[in-house]
Amino acid sequence: MIHPTAVISPRAELGQDIEVGPYCVIEAKVSLGDRCKLHSHVVIHGSSKLGSDNEFFPFAAVGTKSQDLKYAGEPTALIAGDRNVFRENTTIHRGTAEGSPTRLGSDNLFLAYSHVAHDCQVGNHVILSNNGTLAGHVVVDDYAIISGLAAVHQFCRVGAHSITGGISKIVQDIPPFTIVDGNPSSVRGINQVGLQRRGFSEEDLRALKTFYKKIFLKKETNLASALEGLDPALCENPRIAKLIAFIQGSQRGIIR
Repeated sequence: MIHPTAVISPRAELGQDIEVGPYCVIEAKVSLGDRCKLHSHVVIHGSSKLGSDNEFFPFAAVGTKSQDLKYAGEPTALIAGDRNVFRENTTIHRGTAEGSPTRLGSDNLFLAYSHVAHDCQVGNHVILSNNGTLAGHVVVDDYAIISGLAAVHQFCRVGAHSITGGISKIVQDIPPFTIVDGNPSSVRGINQVGLQRRGFSEEDLRALKTFYKKIFLKKETNLASALEGLDPALCENPRIAKLIAFIQGSQRGIIR
């Protein structure tokens, strides 16, 4: 089902059962999987490869070129999985360098006016609320939620199962499983409600609360010393082990 006003390059690859609404533009080197739906006025630039069952709402601009000043026109790409939803006026940019594409996983929800800049790596089941903004090279792990008008600085990482409060300024990494809010931002607690909804056990929740009290509430304590002082039995919990590995691997430092 392709509307007669749509403009589709003969060099685009379209899967089966695709719907393309009025005034959409699909450029060369765009690949769309089966059952994708473009409502109207959607623009998809190449080189972009998107999987099946993705839905694009009016004025979404997907796969546009990098805004990075280093970009010199070389061929770059966007790669996305399945069942993503791109609401009105969403903007998703390609990578800056050849061989370093922007990547989106599957089952993500990008609400109106949300922005994913060049070279970002977004996992699965992520939500960017209205006007949520990712600068270049940001990594967002699975099940993270970035609330409305929150801005994430370039090269930051957003941990899995975390939630960022609205209008937050993020300039360091967000630890997994936490609630972060404010300007400047700080960790406000464990994302207990979100974790319960996703089936985390009571044992895991107790362990995460203990970790929070020992690491995030004692800001006067050196972080490395605080980690060394943890009970070894606590560190054996897989959720805690993931948190510690995230903190130790941080390049920008973590929000506390």
